[in-house]
Amino acid sequence: MSDLTTQMITVFLGFFAIMNPIANTAAFAGLVGERSKAEQIKIATKALLITFFVILCFSVLGKAIFHLFGITIDALRITGGILVFIVGYHMLNGHGSNLHSAKGAETGDRAETGTGAGAEEDDESDVAVSPLAVPLLAGPGTIATAMNYSAAGGMTGILTTVSVFALLCLITFICFIFSSNILSFIGKSGVHIVTRLMGLILAVIGTQILIIGITNLVSKMS
Repeated sequence: MSDLTTQMITVFLGFFAIMNPIANTAAFAGLVGERSKAEQIKIATKALLITFFVILCFSVLGKAIFHLFGITIDALRITGGILVFIVGYHMLNGHGSNLHSAKGAETGDRAETGTGAGAEEDDESDVAVSPLAVPLLAGPGTIATAMNYSAAGGMTGILTTVSVFALLCLITFICFIFSSNILSFIGKSGVHIVTRLMGLILAVIGTQILIIGITNLVSKMS
């Protein structure tokens, strides 16, 4: 297996674990499951386009951000590793996305803004941007992971990161569109199992990133 293939598989598994399409599908269904299919497609498309462009910006501008703020790649690895580990730890303990609070916020906003056509369109935009795009899909852990992978591999790393993330966005979109079928098939227990499994993988990835960052930092200081 070539180094590029290995890198692509590693990046895909990292992103897949931290975005956890199955758990986010449950969040998507909880937020917009009662809306029409056309509305769900519209919201899913907007949310994933926003998510992709957020990660694209951080992947491409990662090194510029480093130079601007005087950040080193080792500092990013250490911080990113801690963030990814924390996300994985919470998922491992069964704490996924804040589905109920997000849904409650949406319901509250609806009650305040009314049920007219204009208010409904605003709700669609609000849900697509937050909580779906940010922070469920493009959260701190996803951003840190993207910056870590892209900054460490030069132009090849950027292209690999962006390409793999685009593929994952497509997979997530398909999961969102068929959310009712997927959730009825795997059930709530299946979602919990997948969430914990992804949490374990994330915790290991975060620990590995942290070890690499600390090892490189210590070797430079010695």
